[in-house]
Amino acid sequence: MKANSEGIIGVQDMKRLRVKTLYWALFAGMMAVAVVCLFPPVWLLLSSLKDVKEFFAVPPTIIPRSFETDKIVRTWQDYKFLRIYGNTLLVTGGTLVSTIVFNGVTGFVLSRLKPVGSGVLMTLVLWTMLLPNTVGMVGVFKNLVQFPILGLNLTDSYWPLWLMAGANAYFILIFKGFFDGIPQALMEAARIDGCTPVGLFVRIALPLSKPVLWAVSILTVNNAWSDFFWPYMVLKDNRLWTVMVAIFNLKGTVPMDVMFVALALSILPPAVLFIFFQRFIVQGFTFSGIKG
Repeated sequence: MKANSEGIIGVQDMKRLRVKTLYWALFAGMMAVAVVCLFPPVWLLLSSLKDVKEFFAVPPTIIPRSFETDKIVRTWQDYKFLRIYGNTLLVTGGTLVSTIVFNGVTGFVLSRLKPVGSGVLMTLVLWTMLLPNTVGMVGVFKNLVQFPILGLNLTDSYWPLWLMAGANAYFILIFKGFFDGIPQALMEAARIDGCTPVGLFVRIALPLSKPVLWAVSILTVNNAWSDFFWPYMVLKDNRLWTVMVAIFNLKGTVPMDVMFVALALSILPPAVLFIFFQRFIVQGFTFSGIKG
C-alpha cells in the first residue's frame, strides 16, 4: 500500500485512461523541453571536435564527420588550461568552505541558539534578498580596494571571492530551514551532557545535515565555477584568472573553432558534476532534520 500512495499519481490512478494520457502528455512535453535546453551545449561540445572546414561548412553539420581530438590537446596546452583549472578549483574550494562554515553557522544561530537581536538579524537577512545586487556593487568594490580598519587592498587575490561567499542570504535560509527540523529534545539532551554551542553545531547539527550539505555544495561549486563578474573585477593578474575570466579574454584573439574548444573545456566540469549529483539537490531541499 505504501508504494501506491507515494507521489502525486499513484499506481491505482495510472490504471485510469484519462490519468495515464495526461501523465504521458506531460512526460512528452518535459522531454521536449529537455531536448531544447540540452541542444546548445551538446552542439557546442560536438562542434569543438570538427576540423576547420567542417566547422565553417554551410549548412552546418550536427554530428561531426571528422573528430580532431588533437585540437583539444593543443588548446589545453597553448592556453595553459591546467593553471586556469587550478585557479578555478582553488577559488571553488575556498568558496565552498566559506559558504558552509559562515552561512551554516549563521543559519544554526538563527534556528537554535536565537541570541538577543536574532530577530533583527533575520529581518536584515531577508531584506538583503529584496535588494538587487547592482545596488551594492560600488560600495563592495570600494571596500575591497581599501578594506575597512586594516586598509588592505584585497584585489589580485582570492580573498574577496571567499569572503563574499560567506554572506549568502539564500543559503542562510536553506540552513536555517533544515536546522529547524532537528528535534529540540536532541539539542537539550546534548546541552545536559555538557555540549557547548560550538559542539552542538559540530557534533549534532552537521552530522545530521548531509542532505542539505550536498545540495548547498553542488550549487556552490556550480556558481563558483561559472562566476564571472567578481573574478573579472578583482583579478587583474592573468596568472590568477579563473576559467570564465580567461575565456572572456580569449574572445577576439583566437580562431572561432579554438574558442569553441575552450568553451567546451569550461563547461564540462560543472556539467558532469550536476549530472551525477543533481539528485542530492532535490533531497537536500525536501528532507529536513531527522526522521522518527
